[in-house]
Amino acid sequence: MFVLGLQGSPRIKGNTALLLSAFLAEAERLGVRTEVIHVAKKKITPCQECGTCEKKGFCPIDDDMQDMYPLFRQADLIVLATPIFFYGPTAQMKAVIDRSQALWSRKYALGLEDPGRKWRQGFLLAVGATRGKNLFEGTILTAKYFFDAVGARFEGSLGYRQIEHLGAIQTHPTALSDAAQKARELVTPLMDRKKILFVCTENACRSQMAAAFAQMHAGDRVESLSAGTAPAAEVNPIMVAVMAEKGVDMAYRRPASIESALASGRPDLVVSMGCVDACPLFPGLPVEQWGLADPADQPISFMREMRDAVEKRVLNMLETIY
Repeated sequence: MFVLGLQGSPRIKGNTALLLSAFLAEAERLGVRTEVIHVAKKKITPCQECGTCEKKGFCPIDDDMQDMYPLFRQADLIVLATPIFFYGPTAQMKAVIDRSQALWSRKYALGLEDPGRKWRQGFLLAVGATRGKNLFEGTILTAKYFFDAVGARFEGSLGYRQIEHLGAIQTHPTALSDAAQKARELVTPLMDRKKILFVCTENACRSQMAAAFAQMHAGDRVESLSAGTAPAAEVNPIMVAVMAEKGVDMAYRRPASIESALASGRPDLVVSMGCVDACPLFPGLPVEQWGLADPADQPISFMREMRDAVEKRVLNMLETIY
């Protein structure tokens, strides 16, 4: 499981960061992989409203946001943490939110569905200096639309008033323990999922499709990973195209090595698409051989047949598991 924290305060070690750290520390204690993005340290250009994302599904601005899109798609839980500036999130966080229009466009303009959308969660942490009655309302509304854009279900928020001076959150009677408790509530139900690693040679076609279908059909019960014995530089564009024909969005997926996949934890099952040379890398683990032909350099008609065969096998496998 992977939890992504977005720390939106310009004060890198301030109250927002401490609150987020309490949340992520508890997730890590439970065995979850976490990552924090300090938004203020990143180069993120504000949205230029060029319209490219609505036509092509990608943002053309070349900056650090390009590395964040894949993380949004990988995360099981996204935690947006921000101080309140004029009853809203910080300018640095707002730039991230506005640039998520690229992901919004893929679903609502192009009609593509991220396989993890149904299962991904989003949560808001916020701190404000004043005691205003409506202090968090604007940020909560913005967060809801942000999570919808990145494909996450809004699971609520924790907001704390009159938190201003450096370290003040640590003197709050419940804030840090509240954050830890909320992490347990959100993370624990997903910790018992069966972890399945799909393996092929380049991690560019077969294993990517299998992991996506497993995530799409059973993401609440299965944590699906994919990797290759010799990862390609990028996923196969023909594979992306035929998956899009079924409305499945494969954007921002990148080939990974087996070593990197195993770093996220021991899988319960390894499924080899057809690269039998991968099996010796998994001593003591159950390995299932599917023996599917390599679709590299094959025409689109072959890739369509492979797509349908992979989905059928995934569905059959899920029936035997559950």
